[in-house]
Amino acid sequence: MKKRITLIIAAVLLLCGLVGCETWDRLMKDTSSSVNGLKRTAVVYDQNGNVIKTYKGKFDVEINEYGNKVKFDIDGKRVMINNAVVIVEED
Repeated sequence: MKKRITLIIAAVLLLCGLVGCETWDRLMKDTSSSVNGLKRTAVVYDQNGNVIKTYKGKFDVEINEYGNKVKFDIDGKRVMINNAVVIVEED
């Protein structure tokens, strides 16, 4: 029983320590983004730096492990961008 109480106290202290740090803030932002989406602007550029298209709205962005494919849903439509430069900023 003492071990259980000690573990609970340690977990609470660890959680309290994380509340004020950037890692915790990023975790909360990532969770909010994946559940609700965030208001963002995504600008798609070609290989010469010319703007192809700009997307604005509330969406979550998914990037593949190689970084050459970006996927998101906006206004009920799926957008998939391959082999282009995409800069996404939170509004």
